[in-house]
Amino acid sequence: VGTKVLVAQMMNKFDTIGIDCVAMNVNDIICLAAEPIAFLDYIALKKMDKDLIKEISKGLVLGAKEASIAIVGGETAIMPDVIDGEGDKAFDLVGMVLGIISKKQVITGNQIMKDDIIIGVESSGIHSNGYSLVRKVLLSKYGVEENVGLNVSLGEELLKPTRIYVNPILEILRKTKPSGLAHITGGGFSKLTRLVETRKLGFRIDNMPKLLPIFDLIQDEGKISNLEMYRTFNMGIGFCIIAPSMEVERIQSILRQHRIV
Repeated sequence: VGTKVLVAQMMNKFDTIGIDCVAMNVNDIICLAAEPIAFLDYIALKKMDKDLIKEISKGLVLGAKEASIAIVGGETAIMPDVIDGEGDKAFDLVGMVLGIISKKQVITGNQIMKDDIIIGVESSGIHSNGYSLVRKVLLSKYGVEENVGLNVSLGEELLKPTRIYVNPILEILRKTKPSGLAHITGGGFSKLTRLVETRKLGFRIDNMPKLLPIFDLIQDEGKISNLEMYRTFNMGIGFCIIAPSMEVERIQSILRQHRIV
């Protein structure tokens, strides 16, 4: 989850950060066409706090339910000399996911062809990347409770959970034949390049959605170039599906059925 945990500490709100932890794991593993089945979590605390663990666990459970996986184990550690943050509720949260797939079904990107189409799937916001920059740009100037032209407080916007793409992507894998899948996280759209790193292919990205207000705010307040924004943030697209043109309509139909576009 990274330094997003510091925002949770500033807000004293911990019941959604577990969703981010599950999402970052399962969204990565489905890029290989693997089905996530089990999850392990690790919570490191500054001091023992049963209520804090309970609140973090709420998000882990919600994320696991949405991803249709089981939490099969976990670990808690109290490490006051290592864990520091905002007050006594400082913690770190990590996870590991286990998935299954047959070797012949693995999607690596080697089937991507010239003129394939990139379908961008909308994000819920910043997700869980770029928070060191966000905190430097925004939280050095504004408080988490402030309204800075968003529909919610700044803290609420920054705590919006990472969207989980498991169910729509697994359905797309069952019913269509995508040639590449990418979870747009740290590094932004450079994540696509790993799919063709051994081949002479590139990607042209156009027809992007209108930017969410939070991205405009970050760019304006930090005076950040377009290049750096697209290299750091998802800019409204949390997942990319690459597919032959003949598959695009069916893929978009499945995404609409799952109420994402």
